[in-house]
Amino acid sequence: MPRILVDLPDSDLAWLDSVAAESGRSRAAVLREAVAAFRSANVDWLERGFGLWTLHGGGRDGDEFEDTVRPRWSTSGSADTGPGDP
Repeated sequence: MPRILVDLPDSDLAWLDSVAAESGRSRAAVLREAVAAFRSANVDWLERGFGLWTLHGGGRDGDEFEDTVRPRWSTSGSADTGPGDP
């Protein structure tokens, strides 16, 4: 694993040392975990959305799903209106 140098303010270094000491880990281990958490929180939107259709569409064809939900759409202003309806 490559090593890097990081410049941190004294207050951040003190915080990092306290987190490492409380958890019984090294500074490097805490930093690796922080980088991994940051990366997982900043995944590309396309990657995050990939596969959502199978969760919400129930594995059905798009036309079949639309035919199922469209009868619930109404232009009467009810709470269950379709996309773009007021």
